[in-house]
Amino acid sequence: MTANFGRMYPVFTNFSAYAQDTWRMNQRLTLTYGVRWELNPPPHEAKGNDPFTVQGLDQPATATLAPRGTPLWQTTYGNFAPRVGMAYLLNSKRGRETVLRGGFGIFYDLGNGPGSQAIFGANYPNTATKVLNNIQFPLTQTQLAPPAFSADPPYATLYITDPHSVLPRTYEWNFAIERSLGNTQTNSASYVGAAGRRLLRRELLHPNALFTDVQVTRNTATSDYDALEIQFQRRLSRGLQAMASYTWTHSIDIASTESLINTPAVSLDPRVDRGPSDFDVRHSVAAAATYDLPSPKTNRLLRAVLGHWSMDSMLRARSATPIYVIQRPGLGPLFGVFGVTRPNLIPNVPLYIQDRTAPAGKRINPAAFANAPTGQQGSLGRNALRAFPVSQVDFAVRRRFALGERLHLQLRAEFLNLFNHPNFAPPASIFGRPNFGLFSIFKITTEFYQWSGAG
Repeated sequence: MTANFGRMYPVFTNFSAYAQDTWRMNQRLTLTYGVRWELNPPPHEAKGNDPFTVQGLDQPATATLAPRGTPLWQTTYGNFAPRVGMAYLLNSKRGRETVLRGGFGIFYDLGNGPGSQAIFGANYPNTATKVLNNIQFPLTQTQLAPPAFSADPPYATLYITDPHSVLPRTYEWNFAIERSLGNTQTNSASYVGAAGRRLLRRELLHPNALFTDVQVTRNTATSDYDALEIQFQRRLSRGLQAMASYTWTHSIDIASTESLINTPAVSLDPRVDRGPSDFDVRHSVAAAATYDLPSPKTNRLLRAVLGHWSMDSMLRARSATPIYVIQRPGLGPLFGVFGVTRPNLIPNVPLYIQDRTAPAGKRINPAAFANAPTGQQGSLGRNALRAFPVSQVDFAVRRRFALGERLHLQLRAEFLNLFNHPNFAPPASIFGRPNFGLFSIFKITTEFYQWSGAG
């Protein structure tokens, strides 16, 4: 049970300045370049009810509550983000136009997430929490009474940011080539890369007896992303419009979200969590087509029956997403705090087993893992396993009826998951529970888009 004490009036300030110029050097080469500057001071409360933070985190044993009004982090002023892009016309022949494009840029995150948590979260001294265990209903009046607030240590949970934190930054670059195939079709191939540095990562600390626990956000995460993108497009011509794309990606990071609680870097190197991102999908295919069936031109009866029909189809398929296996209870004691604990991996034991009773016909093998000893992180890597791939084909048929010059009526029949292909969600991933490794049905939500264009 949590009780809030008074209203909060947070103030977030962000200032950005940007300058850009485009230079057409000649008929073939165009350059675009610019620079952005970010200023993002920590948030504060309009009526002076600023969130508390902790001072002396470098020496946890002697850390204390900082005086009220101490900023959550120190404002940095050197957040310059240059970027440059170029386009070069290799071939200007009609129907065979070929263009090279490339770019590079630096981008900063605002980092307002941790600041919001410090103000709105269950943060000392604006909230008080009472935990009730093993109780029976109905609750008594004593149990229903709101928790009492105490300003004495140990202080309630604190959400803070390392005072030496800087704005997270990402370096991005890309290179693409696009070629026309006639007047209505284009092919393109692109490489996209990104490197995130000094990204945000939340750690759980118990510095000393003055604090219950402290959740501190630090610049201890990194990420790397590479992608190859191939795409074919056909504008509406002779009744046919189509698009097909294939993407290969590889995304690796230490933390995919700043809200997940991690073990403290002072006791465990954050790089032990480096692995596939939560959203890492290696292969992805998408294709869609719209075809307007030819209408008979000579027979009026056939034209009335068979005219103005169209078909739409869509295919989406992707490879499996990662599975983050943790051991029960999942949040266990590690270096004196509660953190995500992974099990140990047993060598030479298959990770998956066939199981006809399982929804997908197989499941993760519990015998391939063992609980890590108390106080140790398991040998299984973060996001080391994969779930099932997902694919679906949708189809629609429609007919348009003219009800005058401006009014039309369309009848449409849609077939979602045309081939009734089952797709399975990621399995239960807490090792030690009875349902560990079992998959469940996953549903793709699909919408058809009606395209329009000139032939």
